[in-house]
Amino acid sequence: MTARTCIPWPDKCLRSKAAPVESITDEIRSIWQDMIDTMEAMPGVGLAAPQIGVMLRLAVVDASQERGKAVLMANPEIINASGIFREHDEASPNLPGVSAVVKRPRGVSVRFLNTEGKIEQREFIGLWATSMQHQIDHLNGRMYFDRLSKVKRDMLLRRARKLS
Repeated sequence: MTARTCIPWPDKCLRSKAAPVESITDEIRSIWQDMIDTMEAMPGVGLAAPQIGVMLRLAVVDASQERGKAVLMANPEIINASGIFREHDEASPNLPGVSAVVKRPRGVSVRFLNTEGKIEQREFIGLWATSMQHQIDHLNGRMYFDRLSKVKRDMLLRRARKLS
């Protein structure tokens, strides 16, 4: 498989809602593998298909220390979120060179189609939960900086433009 190129902000794919996956096929499994290869090449802890220009509701997350424990998801959705929040410095390969501290629920319950095409529900906490939420935002056409105040978002985007 192959590491793919992440499309640059402000490509319209990054602002569009991804289409649902109807079934898990060999093509979907191949895209997931490319996504893992791309995530590892960054390196990062997650990737959503729209980040590489594939407009399907696919995401991979691996926040493990040792790596190789990626959770592969089709049509992920948050069905419950903790009332306790945590802050984490988030970034995106689609807008390199900048990052921002984002406050998100510390834990989430996510329902998704797994690699076998079965509905699975799992609980995630800490960095796993942050990355899950970050990837699901991408699937909905949102970037992490959309969660910032207008002033902070404008400053981040100005800084990104200067770097490019």
